[in-house]
Amino acid sequence: MTGKLYGLGVGPGDPELLTLKAHRILTESPVVAYPAPDSGESFARAIVAGHLSPYQLEIPIVVPMRAERFPAAEIYDKAAGEIAGHLDAGHDVAVLCEGDPFFYGSFMYLFERLGQLFPTEIVPGVSSLVASAAALARPLAARNDVLTVIPGPLPDAELEARIKGADTLAIMKVGRHFARIRALIEEMGLTDVAGYCERVSLAEERILPLAGVVEDSAPYFSMILIYKGAEDWIRALPAGKTVHAQ
Repeated sequence: MTGKLYGLGVGPGDPELLTLKAHRILTESPVVAYPAPDSGESFARAIVAGHLSPYQLEIPIVVPMRAERFPAAEIYDKAAGEIAGHLDAGHDVAVLCEGDPFFYGSFMYLFERLGQLFPTEIVPGVSSLVASAAALARPLAARNDVLTVIPGPLPDAELEARIKGADTLAIMKVGRHFARIRALIEEMGLTDVAGYCERVSLAEERILPLAGVVEDSAPYFSMILIYKGAEDWIRALPAGKTVHAQ
């Protein structure tokens, strides 16, 4: 009998946002795999570090953290091969994924390679999208509002078109694109209804109106939420909510 492959969503960073189901599977799995940078610690592993056992075998999937393209297919091919060996030996493997496995999650690349070959279960996690809305204390959408999620690396023309057509939107993967995205939002007259969320649920969390951000750059874990739908009662940002640190 082969082992079972699990894609575990571990949430946006706060260990308390790990679901009970993810915790159970994590602690029962003899093999745990997770994405890791080529320098520094794995964020996904850090979230669950308090629940790991020295008896579990760990498989870091080393992914270079740099702007230029890297041979991602080779990295995931190699990781899939190593994980498949453990599954063939009858060992369950839990693969950690920041946020949710199927919402811009790295696990999908392993699922593409292994999901049809082995029993697989996806355990959803709290995504940064819903965590950011909660931290901002403003609903994402109401009634018939259409929520649009936009990747920040898109070119300005496409960003503008998608923002124009949205009732409420989240711009993700802001990072090094922050300055030009903020400039575009200002040109469109939407700064007053834009909220900025940084490192949500972590100790260094920052939540403030976009107009209050003085820096010209943003970390990788940042997001901009904009509401321009029909509900006036959630149009403005919460009064007096500027910076929050846990």
